[in-house]
Amino acid sequence: MNPLIKSCSLLLLLCSNLALAQIPETSSQLVVVTTSDWDATQGKAQRYERNGQDFQKVGDAFPIVVGKTGLAWGSGIMPIGLGEQPVKREGDGKAPAGIFTFGSAFGYEPTANTRLPYTVSTDARECVDDSQSSHYNTLVDSSAVSKDWNSSEQMHRKDELYHQGIVVEHNTSAATNSGSCIFMHIWQSSSTPTTGCTAMDPQNIQLLFTWLNPQKNPLLVQMPVAQYELYKDRWKLPER
Repeated sequence: MNPLIKSCSLLLLLCSNLALAQIPETSSQLVVVTTSDWDATQGKAQRYERNGQDFQKVGDAFPIVVGKTGLAWGSGIMPIGLGEQPVKREGDGKAPAGIFTFGSAFGYEPTANTRLPYTVSTDARECVDDSQSSHYNTLVDSSAVSKDWNSSEQMHRKDELYHQGIVVEHNTSAATNSGSCIFMHIWQSSSTPTTGCTAMDPQNIQLLFTWLNPQKNPLLVQMPVAQYELYKDRWKLPER
């Protein structure tokens, strides 16, 4: 097939998939994170809960920080963005944009007030960010598996950033160099971005701990404001 025709066909297919995608009816909780543009490192998060067919705001919006180089389309439950916008890559300092499920909660304490599955972050707990490893983008107990990685994220840090956190299910297929170890966690400060996660004040991560309910299939919706407004109707997203 002619390369130009093949490229155009692929673009049309992706556009079609993008237009058909929407929030599943089985999901009744959303955390919507928006930033002013692709390069912004600060933004806000707003909780929503479904009331009948519509989503209603829950509480007030709160400030967050994202990656040190902003956002890029990630790999979640929707097709990735198209065209000139950036696509998430390992080590690019960008937090993933898109729509994602939540994984387990984690933290330093032996127990936590959350309905999410909870894992204690011991000294042996690591998240592998070496894309050549068979454990890429996976939380592992390094004392219980054979090490085949050269780099990883230590889950029990010397600071409080991971005192409480929640896994964002990005790149669950562990596609090489597509980004790994994405969390929502405590920020260093309101003006200090992350290396690719979404971070916030301790009281707000605690708020998510207690509010998120796995039975309501909660989702993270994260993207710049312009993209949110562009896809809002197609994806059945709530008004900001």
